[in-house]
Amino acid sequence: MEPLRFEYYPASHLHLPLRRDILHRAIVYEGDATRQGTASTKWRSDVHGSKRKIRPQKGTGHARLGDKKSPMLRGGGVAFGPKPRDFSTELPRKLYDLAWRTALSYRYRKGELVVVEDGAEIDHPKTRFVKDIFELNHLGNADGRSLVITGSFRPNLFRALRHAGEDGRALMEREVDVKDLLEMGRIIIEKGALDKILSDHQSDLTSKVRRVTPAA
Repeated sequence: MEPLRFEYYPASHLHLPLRRDILHRAIVYEGDATRQGTASTKWRSDVHGSKRKIRPQKGTGHARLGDKKSPMLRGGGVAFGPKPRDFSTELPRKLYDLAWRTALSYRYRKGELVVVEDGAEIDHPKTRFVKDIFELNHLGNADGRSLVITGSFRPNLFRALRHAGEDGRALMEREVDVKDLLEMGRIIIEKGALDKILSDHQSDLTSKVRRVTPAA
């Protein structure tokens, strides 16, 4: 965990001002996309049964009532019950990419972004071993949990952290979202994974070039 060298990144990547509104929109967008929307009930048209009217419209002294599939009767349909639906919402790609770099910039300015060399693997897949490493370097639960982001799967590290959730967790770069970047006390990320994230989320920095058709 000792510094090896300096790396330089543009201010538009890791020194953006904090925009809580953008981060909020990105987190809501991610949360909406994960909602299953599988709740389903039977409306009166879906319930099996006769359409015969239960009792006369007038003269019984009771409220008017239709067939036995009425929502007012036990075993009838549901009046306004849920049906399967898609809860996902839309967010401009440029705004979402800006949220990624804003989250990383927030971590960087607070000193909570630790960039390590690629291949962040440990020697033994033991939970006690990784907990000792975290405690020695002040990365564990006592100092705030840590999120370790790697470029690819690290068997020993991922297995050890599987049962050390109170100290942190490990994710591959392709599994991370904006909420993950803000959830824990600090981020420990491989340089290759950081470069990949910044490369994938910079659409708002590139402008479209108009194609000019040459004159005949």
